[in-house]
Amino acid sequence: MRDAYHEELDSISDQLVEMARLVGSAMGRATTALLDADLALAESVIAADDKINALHHDLENRAIDLLARQQPVATDLRIVVTSLRMSSDLERCGDLARHVAKVARLRYPETAVPNDLHSIVLEMGQLAQRLVAKAGLVIATKDVDKALELEQDDDAIDALHRELFSHLLDDRWQHGIETAVDVTLVGRYYERFADHAVSVAKRVVFLVTGEHAGDFVPAVEAGAEAAVEAGA
Repeated sequence: MRDAYHEELDSISDQLVEMARLVGSAMGRATTALLDADLALAESVIAADDKINALHHDLENRAIDLLARQQPVATDLRIVVTSLRMSSDLERCGDLARHVAKVARLRYPETAVPNDLHSIVLEMGQLAQRLVAKAGLVIATKDVDKALELEQDDDAIDALHRELFSHLLDDRWQHGIETAVDVTLVGRYYERFADHAVSVAKRVVFLVTGEHAGDFVPAVEAGAEAAVEAGA
């Protein structure tokens, strides 16, 4: 009975990894649709979000069922509760990819992003994909060190987001208000997507250690601090 229970816990983790893969693919395809004004691709991203939502709802139901039947405690309880929260983060990532695709669809046959901003938006899309792929790896491996790296990785997206705004606020902006609104929204979608990927990684830190990422001190740092205190 307990083997089946732990297989179910492992299955929930696998489902989170699959969600991370799907939302990363969705954001990659949404970015291409946005920059290439590809209506068919945008529509496919929008339609595929239903699968991500279905996985999210299925995981919720399974987790709630486990809570009711098994009444997990300690680490097992953290796994179930944290998985619910990670699933919500990943479902939101899927929504944000869909939002990017909807901007692409709205402006078709034109592209919503001016040519001079294509490289910034493309890089934001690629970084967002890499972040959520790393989050998926962290879920699968429970690697706390890699989980802690994601917050630093996110700094690159934040820097690109600021660069995007610097173009919007430049007196030489010539692309009009409508395009400025589109670019503002798109930049925000990528930035929030990355934030949710970081949130997933932080939840893995809590799952493994029982400590929140902001409070957790890696063993190497803890050892160094102890050595300093011993020598004081």
